[in-house]
Amino acid sequence: MAKIAVYFPGIGYHCDKPLLYYGRKIACEQGYQEYRNISYTYQAGNIRGDEEKMNEAYEALYAQAEAELADMVWSDYDDVLFVSKSIGTIIAASYAKKYELSRARHILYTPLAQTFLFAPDRAVAFIGTADPWSSTEEIIRLSEENHIPITVYEGCNHSLECDDTLKNIENLKDVMQRTEDFCRKIN
Repeated sequence: MAKIAVYFPGIGYHCDKPLLYYGRKIACEQGYQEYRNISYTYQAGNIRGDEEKMNEAYEALYAQAEAELADMVWSDYDDVLFVSKSIGTIIAASYAKKYELSRARHILYTPLAQTFLFAPDRAVAFIGTADPWSSTEEIIRLSEENHIPITVYEGCNHSLECDDTLKNIENLKDVMQRTEDFCRKIN
């Protein structure tokens, strides 16, 4: 079975930060030996809370991701896994919808509300209660409406971290265990 995993980072959260780095290691152990790390840049300063800047960032980053994936022949793969973080969750979900990749599965680390406009199915999500980029209650509601299992980490920020390093390591282990469980499922 041909498998591929594609990693869509956030703006300040690249593919070598803990969630995406260890998520990639876990996926590789589950047979996703082929992978792509999307790399994009955006230099518009603080976009949080500014819908217009957020949309501009999405458009710029989406175009970069689309260009990086232009050579992909998705029909060559039996299993497509999109692993994304923050604004990358919007990019991954909208890309899958545009290219009709209904068999793509999604791991959504700290998704933003706009992600759910593209109705990713076959997904799992993770959010912290102290995430300044999202309303935790809204993300939980949208996940439930879309039948996406979500795990909520008390007191954790947009990187799923808090002020206690050992707790962060515990949480990261839990996130990666759930990531591994999701990778193992073949829908």
